[in-house]
Amino acid sequence: MKLRLRAVLLAATAGTLLLTAACGSGGGAKTDQKVDLTFWSWVPGIEKVVAQWNTAHPNIHVAVSKQAQGDEEITKVLTANKAGNPPDLFQAEYQALPTLVSNGAAADIKKYAGDAQSKFTAGMWSTVTLGGSSVYAIPQDSGPMMLYYRADLFAQLGLTVPTTWDEFAQVAKQVRQKDPKKYLTTFSAGDPGWFAGLAQQAGAQWFGVAGDTWSVHVNDAATKKVADFWGTMVAAGDIDKQPMYTPEWNKALDDGTLLAWPSAVWGPGVLSGNAADTAGKWKIAELPQWTAGEHKSGSWGGSSTAVAAKSKHPSEATQFAIWLNTDSASVDGLITGGGIYPAASAAQSGGALSKAPAFFSNQPDFYTLAHQYAATAPGVTWGPNVNVTYATYKDAFAKAITQKSAFSAALDQMQSSTVDDLKKNGFKVSG
Repeated sequence: MKLRLRAVLLAATAGTLLLTAACGSGGGAKTDQKVDLTFWSWVPGIEKVVAQWNTAHPNIHVAVSKQAQGDEEITKVLTANKAGNPPDLFQAEYQALPTLVSNGAAADIKKYAGDAQSKFTAGMWSTVTLGGSSVYAIPQDSGPMMLYYRADLFAQLGLTVPTTWDEFAQVAKQVRQKDPKKYLTTFSAGDPGWFAGLAQQAGAQWFGVAGDTWSVHVNDAATKKVADFWGTMVAAGDIDKQPMYTPEWNKALDDGTLLAWPSAVWGPGVLSGNAADTAGKWKIAELPQWTAGEHKSGSWGGSSTAVAAKSKHPSEATQFAIWLNTDSASVDGLITGGGIYPAASAAQSGGALSKAPAFFSNQPDFYTLAHQYAATAPGVTWGPNVNVTYATYKDAFAKAITQKSAFSAALDQMQSSTVDDLKKNGFKVSG
């Protein structure tokens, strides 16, 4: 799930970040009164899950309105908020939360959240707090990263699954030596969320916020280490340099031209749709580590359930959001009907995830391993203009590949574009 918000979304945010966004008036209805809530979401089959809630909670009725994912839904939320008639709840990708908060669209629901924090890892919970004590949403799904690899081709070529990035680079060279028609993997200038997850694993924190002042560190040492690592392999011809999610990339996955893919837990859906002939031939392993013996991951994708700042029933809305994302029956429904990987720790193995995806029938411990990797993903604070950071990534890295220039220089462009845009839109930026 990748957010590409248009810059226009920030037009209304001149001023300071509303880290204490209002929770709306009313404070919730009495328990003996019926409350009607509206909820915008894009998850397939979520109507069936909400129906379970409505049956068990006759005094708090939730009506679902299906929305498009990403830009379109967030634009509609901001427009409805400005008009004074937003839904009570809405689904929001983690990258979108700062934009929603800074526009006064997402409520601080901390006083209604109870012990919800205990249901999630510290890293997962931090994605909905913006690095502070406020709570702006309840996590729904997550995208812990791992290494997908063609077990059959690794065996055929006599390759060892890399456990460190140094080993990964060595294996990339071995693949080219053993079969010049193949590559270990590709570097994609078209997928900033993928690169961001890899940078997170290395210790990068691109954004920070203290009060109403933002800090930006897109070109920090950790991110430059990641960029230089991949840039060196591209320059040497040890890996491919074609973007993901193209017909050519799909074909390369299917015919064995590409042997591995650092990706997220939702990878089986992509592989089954684009490389159907390779079912049962892939396996997963922990992402290679920067330091041998460590166990760290990154995240690519994920979303949350937020409560509108102008909702008249924030208490009931938060109660529903917590149930939706932590109740075992609800989460099972989201997994089987919506294909999500839940953010709630207890739901990441067992239940609907007792069996591996059909595409990975050869690896019955798929979700057991995924749960382990999810526990090692760090917390992330996103900034209010990630859309600008991501757009610059695509342009700068594409040019770096074409011009054969240093990848780390592309990070400097991302840094300056992000900072300049924040200042242009009235945000305070340190440094």
